[in-house]
Amino acid sequence: MPNGSFRRAVSCILTAVALLQLAAAHAALPGNVPSLAPMLERVNPAVVNIATYTTVQVRNPLLEDPFFRRFFDLDVRPRTRRTQSAGSGVVVDASRGYIVTNHHVVDQADEINVGLADGRVLEAMLVGRDPQVDLAVLKVDPDELVQIEFADSNRLRQGDFVVAIGNPFGLNQTVTSGIVSALGRSGLGIEGYEDFIQTDAPINPGNSGGALVDLSGALVGINTAIFAPSGGNVGIGFAIPSNMVRAVMEQIIEHGEVRRGYPGMDVQRLTPDLAEAFGVDRTDGVVVVEVDPESPAEAAGIKPGDVITRVGDRDIARKSDFDSRAAVLFAGDEVAIHVLRDGRERRLRLKIETDNSDRVLGRRVHDRLRGVVLQNFRNPDEPDTSAGVLITEVDSSSKAYNYGLRSGDVLVAANRQPVRNIGDLREAAAKTRQGLLLRVYRAGQFGYVTIR
Repeated sequence: MPNGSFRRAVSCILTAVALLQLAAAHAALPGNVPSLAPMLERVNPAVVNIATYTTVQVRNPLLEDPFFRRFFDLDVRPRTRRTQSAGSGVVVDASRGYIVTNHHVVDQADEINVGLADGRVLEAMLVGRDPQVDLAVLKVDPDELVQIEFADSNRLRQGDFVVAIGNPFGLNQTVTSGIVSALGRSGLGIEGYEDFIQTDAPINPGNSGGALVDLSGALVGINTAIFAPSGGNVGIGFAIPSNMVRAVMEQIIEHGEVRRGYPGMDVQRLTPDLAEAFGVDRTDGVVVVEVDPESPAEAAGIKPGDVITRVGDRDIARKSDFDSRAAVLFAGDEVAIHVLRDGRERRLRLKIETDNSDRVLGRRVHDRLRGVVLQNFRNPDEPDTSAGVLITEVDSSSKAYNYGLRSGDVLVAANRQPVRNIGDLREAAAKTRQGLLLRVYRAGQFGYVTIR
């Protein structure tokens, strides 16, 4: 047989074998292809649609003009209209009818309806909410509900596969998948306490309050926000970790509110310079910059300059770790605090007490100045007294930076009240729910900055 004919024959045989292998693989494909369908068939019924209705007053500037009303003899009784919005929720306790969603989904609603996957629509009662974490708990009639089990979000790793389930744009039972892009996201200015799971699983309007689950169908987070500079999804979504969700949910169910305690100290991240100054051979942790008098922190023996490396069962590597742990410290809790002091590790016990007004109001300062690191500014003539509040660091993505605050600024007044220390700043900021007017000393001159 000529060489050319032989090569053609061999080629035909190899092609036939390849086609037979492809056909065999194709025939076996349906039974071997990995699919999320079995897991979703179990989990989807636990993710619900939430429809809220709110009555709002309609204002017309013309009707508020006395001359206009008298001239046209108009009926000036208040006019209202009914608005509707939609979101998602997750059944977390089927036996008692408890559903978790976002606070912003049900905020100001006077009627809440829950749509189940089987077509039923149930009226829901608001049990309580926590705006600081953006969570709310609803209760419905516990009749043939399906619940999702909680996963341990502390075991979540960057790169783990996750699935987002919700009702984007009012479309029921929509599923998207992706991976965990990052953990411990904070400083976004979205909530008071931030420790978000970042995912590239598409999250769109209406997904808020829906479930973020792992491949086994366990709840790892509650979808809460997206980063959308162009108005659409760009693959950056955020979810509240399930461990924080469960802790807040249990507080709301037990008390109808979150009785969060304040440890009584301010911290900042441990920088290489600070680590060297304090003689610490590590750069992960936070440094205590101030301890409030007669606070739980003072009672525990915590002192300024201590480097906190662990709170309870959580290692503290960044300030966001400390903030997220503080978010689930409630009145009556007692936790172990590991600190480094003078080159030695110490284990202290911190017992959280009920918030008093000063500590509650103190958090409002941080809400407005989130991303700003503060410390008392010492008067050179009187080293033992404070003469203002020094800004040592400002996050360039924070609201405070956008309004004009900079590192090195000294705050000497807030809302027209003198500020000698951080305590004065807390009190002044707490007396208004509007903007925070700050008198700032910078480069030898005084000026004003307003943070709305």
